[in-house]
Amino acid sequence: MTLDEATKLIATCAAQMDARYKKTVFDEWAIISVADKRVRLLAYIGPRKEGFQKNFLADAGPLREGLAAEEQNIGDFEFARHGVGPAFESYMVLGKGICLICNNTVQSMDGITQDPLWLNAQVPFVELSDKVRDNPVVAH
Repeated sequence: MTLDEATKLIATCAAQMDARYKKTVFDEWAIISVADKRVRLLAYIGPRKEGFQKNFLADAGPLREGLAAEEQNIGDFEFARHGVGPAFESYMVLGKGICLICNNTVQSMDGITQDPLWLNAQVPFVELSDKVRDNPVVAH
């Protein structure tokens, strides 16, 4: 899948999650390339593009280790339970060396999951994971 196709799928996933949750789940979605210990922003949807790039390492927090891991399965994802503010809530592996960062710049994952609507809101996220597992993102 191309970066453009992935961005469209992500926007659809975000809209579906928000509709099921009845408010915004993640207000920041970023596709990054992680190669040679360097992070490059490939696509961004959200309120703070400049701040995202500038504060990436600090915001990655407990997800940093997973993001830097050499061996990751496409479609796999991880959540950080306690990140608040700009600290990232989740990432998903979209392709070799390509990840999606999902973040709520106001609320923590712990706070998001307190709402019973979260269970149903996860469905589009898992479906996105299945789609990239079947057709990984390749950046050119």
